Amino acid sequence: MLNSLLLTTNANETVYFIVSIVFMILMLVCAVAAIILVIMQPGSSDGIDALGGSSETFFGRNKGKSIESKMKKWTVIALIVLCVVAVAFYCVQYPDFWLAVPKS
Repeated sequence: MLNSLLLTTNANETVYFIVSIVFMILMLVCAVAAIILVIMQPGSSDGIDALGGSSETFFGRNKGKSIESKMKKWTVIALIVLCVVAVAFYCVQYPDFWLAVPKS
């Protein structure tokens, strides 16, 4: 694939391959980031602690919620960026997109 990038004579084909590779790398990074963020988030249920009657202090609960809210916010951001890049990558696949670009 690298040879085809270097040997192309048409400037539009070279730009197409570079843009496609950049979009694929961005999608990979966003997908991995979203997966890691989802895995790191704690469960929302209290689980077995609710049966034992253990209670946390007010500060302990709010400290965890602020970290959880930041992780949820970054998860949403990563997924939105992934969706936008995927739609842009799909639009770039149309030949009409590249025919509108003036040839040099």
